[in-house]
Amino acid sequence: MAEKTYLQAISDGLRQEMRRDPRVCVMGEDVGLYGGAFKVTNGFQEEFGAWRVLDMPLSETAIVAGATGAALMGLRPVAEMQFADFVSCAWDHLVTVAAKQHYRAGTPIPIVLRLPSGGGFSGGPFHSQNPESSFAHIPGLKVVCPATPADAKGLLVSAIEDANPVLFFEHKHLYRRIKGDVPDERYTIPFGEARVHRAGDDVTVVTWGAMVYTADEAAGRLAEDGVSVEVLDLRTLIPWDRERVLDSVRRCSKVLVLHEDTRTGGFGAEIAATIAEQSFEYLDAPVRRLAAPDSPVPFSPVLEKAFIPQVDDVAAALRELADY
Repeated sequence: MAEKTYLQAISDGLRQEMRRDPRVCVMGEDVGLYGGAFKVTNGFQEEFGAWRVLDMPLSETAIVAGATGAALMGLRPVAEMQFADFVSCAWDHLVTVAAKQHYRAGTPIPIVLRLPSGGGFSGGPFHSQNPESSFAHIPGLKVVCPATPADAKGLLVSAIEDANPVLFFEHKHLYRRIKGDVPDERYTIPFGEARVHRAGDDVTVVTWGAMVYTADEAAGRLAEDGVSVEVLDLRTLIPWDRERVLDSVRRCSKVLVLHEDTRTGGFGAEIAATIAEQSFEYLDAPVRRLAAPDSPVPFSPVLEKAFIPQVDDVAAALRELADY
C-alpha cells in the first residue's frame, strides 16, 4: 500500500497488466517516446518495446480501428485518446463495429479506450468535454468513470480483463490533484457497484468523477447546519448500480443527481427517470438534477467556472431539497 496520485495509480495498473499479460498493448498518439500527453505511459516503450507501445498516426479513427483489429486477432489493446473529445472522430469504428461485433458474430472485442476528460483548466470546447452519456446509450459498450486513485487502478484492471469494449473516462482535473492509498498488488473492482463516498440520512447525491469531491465539500457545509448528506459515487455508468441508488433514495427520500456533463440527455436523466419509476412513493421532494448548461465548454476561466457546477451551486441545491 502506498499513497499515489490518480495518474500514478492508472499508470501502475496498466504497467502491472502489461507485465502480467503479453497480449496487453498500448496504442495512441505520443504514447511511446514521449510517454503520453499526460505522461501515463512514461517509460513504457523502454520497458516493453515499440511493438507493445505503439506510437500511432494523428488519427483517432486509425487508433480505434487498429485496436479493434488487434482485439479480433487475440490481443488486448489499451488505446489512448489524448483528449476524450477526439473519440468522436472514431465514432463509426467504435459504435458501428466494435460495440456490435459480439452481438453480430459472437466475437469478443477486449479493447479499452482511455479517455482524459473534463474541464477545470481552461482547455476550451475541444479539450474539456464529458461525453460519457453519448456512449452510455450504445449497447455493447461499457462506461467507467473512476473518482479515486484506488478505484482508477482496480477498475482499469477490470476493464483490461473484460471481453467487451470499455470506455475508461479519466478526469484530467484529478490526475495530479487527488492522492490516496493504493494497494501495490494486483486487484480488480467489479463493474456496476457504486461506492458510498460519504454516509448520510437526509439527502442523497448521486454522482461520479470529479463531481464526487464537489459534492463532498458541499455536504460538509450542510453538515454544519445539521443536514446529513449521503454522497454515492457510481464509479461505472454502464453498468450502473441501480439497487444501491434506490436503497439510498428510499432511506433519505430526497435526491440530487449531479454531473459535469451538459444537462439535456445527460446520464443523470436516466438515473432520475429510474428513481421516479421505481421509488416514487418514497420521495419527499421532486428528483433534482444539477449539471452544466447546454453549451460548449467555455475557454474563459470565469465562464468555465460558471459552466461547471461549483460547491456553492451544489450546496444551494441541497439546501433547497432539505427545506422542501
